[in-house]
Amino acid sequence: MTYSVIHVGIGNQGINWCEHYLPRNVEKGLIDVVAAVDIDEDALERAKPHLDLSDEQCYTDLERAFEEHSVDICTVATPPSVHEAAVDVALEHDAHVLCEKPIADTLEASVRIAEKVEWSGKKMGVTMSHRFDRDKTTLRRELRSGDHGRLDYLVLRFTCNCRSFGSWGGEWKYEMDDPLLVSGGIHHLDILADLAESRCETVYANTWNPPWGDFAGNAQALLNLMFENGVKATYEGAKTNAACVNGWGHEYIRAESEDATLVLDERELVRYPYDPDEEPQAARGVDPDDGHRIPLHERETWTNAWLVEQFVDWIDGGERMATNVRDNLYSTATVFAAIESDRRGEPVDVQEFLRDARTRAAD
Repeated sequence: MTYSVIHVGIGNQGINWCEHYLPRNVEKGLIDVVAAVDIDEDALERAKPHLDLSDEQCYTDLERAFEEHSVDICTVATPPSVHEAAVDVALEHDAHVLCEKPIADTLEASVRIAEKVEWSGKKMGVTMSHRFDRDKTTLRRELRSGDHGRLDYLVLRFTCNCRSFGSWGGEWKYEMDDPLLVSGGIHHLDILADLAESRCETVYANTWNPPWGDFAGNAQALLNLMFENGVKATYEGAKTNAACVNGWGHEYIRAESEDATLVLDERELVRYPYDPDEEPQAARGVDPDDGHRIPLHERETWTNAWLVEQFVDWIDGGERMATNVRDNLYSTATVFAAIESDRRGEPVDVQEFLRDARTRAAD
């Protein structure tokens, strides 16, 4: 079955939906985009050729688009602050929702959205694209294979130079509170939980905003995380560094396991096995040439294009997508618990923080 779609949001990330993610699934016959919505008429003009839309299929008002088109799915790529409003309209018109991360710009709004989706009986997925990128998928499958022994801890580094206003996509990122964690770190904390195969138990964070950046909110962060199964992780995130080291999509992730050290760096995955005959290595360390390069997995599509496929399969009665809105609340809660940890100056119990947010959202 081919599902009809209204796409909302044609900004920095939204245009990628129009150019890449949606057309690939239109070609496969999975979806048919019947309308696009954005408050910026110039943005709508950019979307038309990629989605083969007429003037009559482009709208600046989401409610009107739904009044004139009965559709199965609404894809949302707007800034997080307006996700809830878009989801409300979609659910009112009996449409499933596939939404860009994060679920919303606050944990309470994210909880409300998840509750509304559950009450409606519709399905909603969140496009945690980094988790389903090629290199991270390969690392996840390696860790799941059992070939490397028990996982001990993880390290993830993401640093880049986007300090000048507007250089990191949408200008709204420079005006919001905590842009690094809310708009970028959500991917990385989600990846860490996925690799650990566990929900985050506690997070201890230090976030800040150097004076040389144009961000209004904190754009740098160092985090320590403890997961419920005992796996630990550290996260380094930065948007205002002097140089881009392990930037967007090229993150450094090290997985320290019982029988091997796995290093993912600039989209290359290398395994360094444990060799008892090589002890001690305290001074010399390993020779980089001693590592075994692991080929990255092959498939036709990755990231959001693949997530559209997963979402359609879920609607068709297949397996629930891993990044469904209810489960994605745990990654979202980790982000906002990290922000709260920095405010308090102490570790925060993530699950307790989420329970409190559910109580506040219900009031």
